[in-house]
Amino acid sequence: MSTLTYAMRDSTTMLRRNLKHAIRYPSVGLGSAMMPILMLLLFVYAFGDSIGAGMGGGRDAYLNYLTPGIIIMGVAAGSMSTSIAVCTDMTEGIINRFRTMNITRSSFMTGHVVGSVVQTMVSAVLVVGFALAVGFRSGATPLEWLAAAGLLTAIAFAVTWLSAALGLISKTVESASNKPLLIQFLPFLGSAFVPAESMSPGLRWFAEYQPFTPMTETLRGLLSGSEIGNAGWISLAWCAGIALVGYVWSRSLFNSGTTR
Repeated sequence: MSTLTYAMRDSTTMLRRNLKHAIRYPSVGLGSAMMPILMLLLFVYAFGDSIGAGMGGGRDAYLNYLTPGIIIMGVAAGSMSTSIAVCTDMTEGIINRFRTMNITRSSFMTGHVVGSVVQTMVSAVLVVGFALAVGFRSGATPLEWLAAAGLLTAIAFAVTWLSAALGLISKTVESASNKPLLIQFLPFLGSAFVPAESMSPGLRWFAEYQPFTPMTETLRGLLSGSEIGNAGWISLAWCAGIALVGYVWSRSLFNSGTTR
């Protein structure tokens, strides 16, 4: 078999290992879905009437505005499980056994990343299903839903690689769970909950130029069936850049052995 075939076989084995762990310990994956669901309930039913009125609509209009941002937040929250899983393997010694085995070195990280993306997308489906159940309505066509799924997969892939690097540099599982917090809450400082135009000048500038704002606006446009302008290309550029940084950083740390 070729080198590529060996790499794919070993990566599939590592992916199967991580998915089995996720099935055996579902609390982390469910937690990634529960946080955005709770945020959706809080903002819609506690603040939806007042915020919706300020935006020129009511609670239902605010639910339609908020849901894409909540979905993005759920995808970002899924990065925590990657950081924890990678740090656990690095600190509990299993990685030393992997290093002595005749397996492709890249398969360890590939299995973690792909496994986490699969879990994150399952969580995103749960969040979308819950949003639909409480009244979210989308004007998207099947093609736009497919494009939205592709965008969410790209975001999950990017933040997962970055989170994997954070797991590699963490000394304990506790610190590994804390390091991705900025990734999870960065959507708060974007247009997920309120339009960037309504923010103070400094915060508005930050919101407009941080990565999650164009991602949120792209998903919002796709799910509402409206124009997305150049936000889609900007989002994909951010995803590619974040994924590249995370991949290079993770590979450098793992191959050098200076992970903690």
